[in-house]
Amino acid sequence: MRGTARTGPGAAARSAAVLVLVLLVGVVVRLPWAGDLGMHAATIERLRHDLLDPGDPLVAADAPSPYYTPWTLLLGSVAKVTGFGVFVVLRIAALVSLGVLVTGVWAFVGTFLDRAADRWRHATVVSVVLLCLVLLWGTLLFNWSGFLGLNSLALTVSYPSTFALGAAFWLWSLLRRAEGWGHLVGAGVLWAVILLSHQFTGVVASLGALAMVLGARPWPARATWLRLAAGLAVGVLLLVCWPYYRFFALFGVGGLEGIHRSLYRDLLGRFWLAGLVGGAALALRWRRDRRDPLVLFCLFGCVVFAAGGVSGHWSWGRVLPAVLIPAQVAAGLEVFCAPRSAVRAAFGWVVAVALVVGAWTQSGTLGYVLPRSVLPPPAAAHYREPWPGYRWITPWVKYGDVVLAKTFPARQIPAYGPYTVAPGYPDLFLGDEGARDAAVRTYFAAGSSRAERIAVLRRYGVKWVVAYPGDGGLPLERVAVGPRGQVLYRVG
Repeated sequence: MRGTARTGPGAAARSAAVLVLVLLVGVVVRLPWAGDLGMHAATIERLRHDLLDPGDPLVAADAPSPYYTPWTLLLGSVAKVTGFGVFVVLRIAALVSLGVLVTGVWAFVGTFLDRAADRWRHATVVSVVLLCLVLLWGTLLFNWSGFLGLNSLALTVSYPSTFALGAAFWLWSLLRRAEGWGHLVGAGVLWAVILLSHQFTGVVASLGALAMVLGARPWPARATWLRLAAGLAVGVLLLVCWPYYRFFALFGVGGLEGIHRSLYRDLLGRFWLAGLVGGAALALRWRRDRRDPLVLFCLFGCVVFAAGGVSGHWSWGRVLPAVLIPAQVAAGLEVFCAPRSAVRAAFGWVVAVALVVGAWTQSGTLGYVLPRSVLPPPAAAHYREPWPGYRWITPWVKYGDVVLAKTFPARQIPAYGPYTVAPGYPDLFLGDEGARDAAVRTYFAAGSSRAERIAVLRRYGVKWVVAYPGDGGLPLERVAVGPRGQVLYRVG
């Protein structure tokens, strides 16, 4: 593979990686709406108006939120200083996060290469690893924040999870190479920022950090352990002192298991390419080094994931990237770093075929950049339409107005400045979330009386209702009609 670094397979790998990055930049321009985008937009909107005491991002309540993080505080400050709209700021966030991710992978992969490796070889290995991270998954599409599949990343590139994953690669590279006090204390600060910015990715980053330390060759000296302990102490101190929410209170929060149950379903279809090819690469690395950090990383992830499945803690399934990332990185590295040329050549062909299969499966991502009419039939078949959004209500509904709506519109409406009666997402520190959900059900229920519905509107200061004509409720003034027949009603 050394002889093909500048041309041949090496050039093809670099070109493919550049094409993937160009596709993701095109996605950033379009910013397709799905999943949690409304939550992150609403968080930036609240911080833009009040950096110090933003309140709950979704409902009109004075409550803390784990979405107020160092990363979103920075984005809120950008919005406040520049006057840019929330979705412009999210696009900036996506570009910065993509840069942090790519450079983080570059730095991390470099720790596994000979320091004398030239830039062409380094760029080629990084390109193959990047392709493995986004394409080496399975043949059943899977989208979730904190997961680096191409289709998933296209929908979540502006989320804090993407920034946190990129920062995690930087953390692991720091721990593999840094020895001085400044570097290791800086690693502690970075670890705290990752945990605060996206808690699930913070767990993945922590498992990876542990693996990098325990897999170090040679074994860290006593002075290095002292510096690591100091960095850890600084990180814990930052977690304790973060003013926007109590980080350690998250360990006592429930209500997240139901939505994560699906993480334990269809594992073979979603991840068989990573399991087969990446698992073989990890096995080869384990034969060469029983303390290989990528092998340890994957084992730690497997233990936590399995424990979640056995105990019914389905939210522990969010640790899956700790299983997949080391396998994907190992697959890319084995193409170049296996000691025997025959193994390198065999892995090169296996990885190439697996990447083609993965690209075919995720070809629908093209639809987020190109019009559906020009998509090739396979890509059109895999494409899923993004959500339409609720910009159509903004000529009438103003910042801070309270809108009563069911769960799906409630996931998007706060992104434009209004509040909703009940949050569209689980709100971990909102004490009356259950009462708010019940109030929305009461308003729309067929058997509710006029007095009960009016009481709901008055209790929460509702100014607007968004609903379909058949949803039920009071006869209110129709103000506007949106996509799929939804109606904006004014409360008199």
